[in-house]
Amino acid sequence: MKKILFALSTLLALAGCADPKEHSHAVYMLIDTSGTYSQESAKAQLIVNYLLGTLQPGDSLAVARVKSRSFSEKDIIAKATFDSRPSQANAQKRAFREAIDNSLRQVMPSRYTDITGAMIQGAEYLNEAGAGRKTIIVFSDMQEELDKVTVRDFPISLQNIRIVAVNVVKLSTDNVDPRRYLGRLDDWKKRVEAAGASEWRVINDLERLDSILARS
Repeated sequence: MKKILFALSTLLALAGCADPKEHSHAVYMLIDTSGTYSQESAKAQLIVNYLLGTLQPGDSLAVARVKSRSFSEKDIIAKATFDSRPSQANAQKRAFREAIDNSLRQVMPSRYTDITGAMIQGAEYLNEAGAGRKTIIVFSDMQEELDKVTVRDFPISLQNIRIVAVNVVKLSTDNVDPRRYLGRLDDWKKRVEAAGASEWRVINDLERLDSILARS
């Protein structure tokens, strides 16, 4: 009997020492601000509001712009790890929402779209957060356009990170030849899976925002 009680007490002690970060979720959202896609920013605000209402204490959220060159912390609009105290968490979320609203209200369209650089920056943030679940949300048409000096044609690491592409609108060229749209998504799927991503998902119906954080 003493052995059983000792074993139970040991298990409880180990459970108490478990790292709470293992059960937390860190989300990094990328908002494409290039060309005409910058006009979709109102939809991005809906997604941010959903995330703020869904993420739990201990979870982390960061939102960054995708611009001509996006491998930079300077492109992060807002970031927070939500407090366990409701009053403090609510204050964090209000400040977060205001930062996003102000940034997207004054958005200046960029000439190019460095999705790869933004993903590398996002992976770096998520790995530092140390959460058990990690998700990058890409709010973009997924058409990457780089200037002549920006180098991104190399293998990247997205180990154990979910990649969710949201609101992937069709370009005028996609309407002429749908294979361009399907091929673009297939190319990204292959690239993120080769980078070690745990999942690739495309969500275009914004009435199903619950799918963004859902496990596969």
